[in-house]
Amino acid sequence: MTETRTFTDMEQIITTSSRLMAGDKLYFTAIGGPPLVAVLLAKTLRAPELAYIVEDGTIAPQVQLPAPMFLIEASGGSYRAASWTDMNTVSFHASMGYIDYGVLAAVQVDQYGNFNSTFVGTAYERPARRFGGPGGANEIASLCWRTILMTRQQGRKFVKKLDFMSSPGFLDGSPGARERAGLPADTGPWRVVTEMAVFDFDEETRRIRLKALAPWATVDDVIAEMEFEPLVAATLENIDVPSEEELTTLRAEVDPTGRTVRGRWITVELDGECARLVEQEAPATGT
Repeated sequence: MTETRTFTDMEQIITTSSRLMAGDKLYFTAIGGPPLVAVLLAKTLRAPELAYIVEDGTIAPQVQLPAPMFLIEASGGSYRAASWTDMNTVSFHASMGYIDYGVLAAVQVDQYGNFNSTFVGTAYERPARRFGGPGGANEIASLCWRTILMTRQQGRKFVKKLDFMSSPGFLDGSPGARERAGLPADTGPWRVVTEMAVFDFDEETRRIRLKALAPWATVDDVIAEMEFEPLVAATLENIDVPSEEELTTLRAEVDPTGRTVRGRWITVELDGECARLVEQEAPATGT
């Protein structure tokens, strides 16, 4: 039986990211946006014991759904938290190795997982577009054991050279580059998630590597939306499209305002384990 399912590119990114999260780990994320929504989705559907820290200093809250529109310094965002501290305190915790994963969004990513969330354009003083900046992303990417990055699959996002490095990945990719820069050993980016693919990083070269594909995408489709050519795993894994349960939970409970999950609409036909792209809107112009 063939089924048609429609979702946004950001819903695909959020659900894929949430499936990477486990209940026995501690996650460090931003105060809002897709990374926090992915954490809340994982906690709601798969891992109720999952704990997370928000960059404003809130430790292990139990957010009541539907989630408030703005979680920063809001009573709903810190409901029944284990502690409500500050940015310095939670960064100290990360520097001591207490936080397993960081979950962040990126405007630009390069082949070594360094990323930009500050501005695009050639001049800092007069950028083509300025964003909110890294906030606590630099500390999260620098100090957590592993980092998950979320972004759309677009050539302007996967770039040969960042317009500005807001947060470090594996820097120039050379052995010990992070350690020479004063960052903790054995830390760094772990996965990059887009609506079309999941990437990891080669252990020797530290270059980004295509690891998994959405069922409607090909390797050529992914590479066409990158300024550089990634490594490709010998065996590629499959990424499931968002389930009805995930979409219902996202839309009705985690983000009922729709502010975070909006994006380019994707429609696929599902027939067993096969999925065929039926329709896709033109690429989104936002981040």
